Amino acid sequence: MNHPDAFLADPPQSPAVTAAYEADLASDGYVNNLTRVWSWRPDVLASFQALRADLLADSGLSSREVAVMVAATAAARGDAYCALAWGSRLAELSDEATAAGVLRGVDGDLSEREAALAGWSRQVVGDPNATTGAHVERLRDAGLDDQEIFEATALIAFRLAFSTVNDALGARPDPQLAEKAPRLVREAVTYGRQAQPRTPTAAAPGTRARSPGGSPGSAGGM
Repeated sequence: MNHPDAFLADPPQSPAVTAAYEADLASDGYVNNLTRVWSWRPDVLASFQALRADLLADSGLSSREVAVMVAATAAARGDAYCALAWGSRLAELSDEATAAGVLRGVDGDLSEREAALAGWSRQVVGDPNATTGAHVERLRDAGLDDQEIFEATALIAFRLAFSTVNDALGARPDPQLAEKAPRLVREAVTYGRQAQPRTPTAAAPGTRARSPGGSPGSAGGM
């Protein structure tokens, strides 16, 4: 079945696809548009999620620092989907004005480490070949060690890969995600693909509909 919020048709049903859909229903109350896209290879989606979890499992980067980086990366990339999701997540960990500022490239409410990571995220997105030793030294001056700098850079690269798949294949932000996002976060996301108005739809084949739940920013577990 074709789906209006992505360029690919819905993938054929399989136990792995059903499991991916059920995970979304459990966390969010609906199947994310990006999950439909990635479920053409649910094994790759699972591997991608596991790799990201492994990267951060023993990292010194805090949850808020990760949210700052992902929000800054998504905004610099022009990815509305992840900007809404992770802008909302950052708002939970700070406040909506701080989150909206990061999405607009304004870091005045961030710690020194967070501001350095946001700037590094934008630098890597904009032109990784233009980085210099001085850029890395600024990260060290802000208190990051070399392992954390590697982890931050790898996370930015993973996010770019994830956003590229979603954006190229037309995955629009879920209307539920946009509706739940704080007002200042929504107003800051003026780029990328926009969410379509929500219309009643049946549950995805092989899944059971549940009441909306979960927290903003949990899109696809990513």
